[in-house]
Amino acid sequence: METTELVKRIRLASTEEFSRSGGPGGQNVNKVNTKVTLRVALDRLDLSLEEIGRLYLRLENRVNSSGELLIHCTETRNQGRNRELALLRAAGLIEEALKPPICRRPTGPSRAARERRLERKHHQSTRKESRRRPSPED
Repeated sequence: METTELVKRIRLASTEEFSRSGGPGGQNVNKVNTKVTLRVALDRLDLSLEEIGRLYLRLENRVNSSGELLIHCTETRNQGRNRELALLRAAGLIEEALKPPICRRPTGPSRAARERRLERKHHQSTRKESRRRPSPED
């Protein structure tokens, strides 16, 4: 899915809350609501059931009991810029969570590794063999 289309879907499925942000900024911090809290309702994103299930599974630590993905942004002193950053961050998280998992193909040891293992075994056996008492036949 394209990022711009995903951002549009997020805008439709989300609500924004604004509050006063902490950090530097002088008197401006105490007067202006620049902190953005974006609440994205994952059920309203217009995705397939499989994709929604993958979202809940991959983002389970970030989704609250109401099924909303919460994003806080206080990076800049500008409310509009914080809104855009929160939307982009949500789009990035959702896009990453929607990627299908990569299946691991099991691999065996390389030929050189097998040969090294057999050489070590042979070396160890000859070392132990040399510690034995000589047999009466010799």
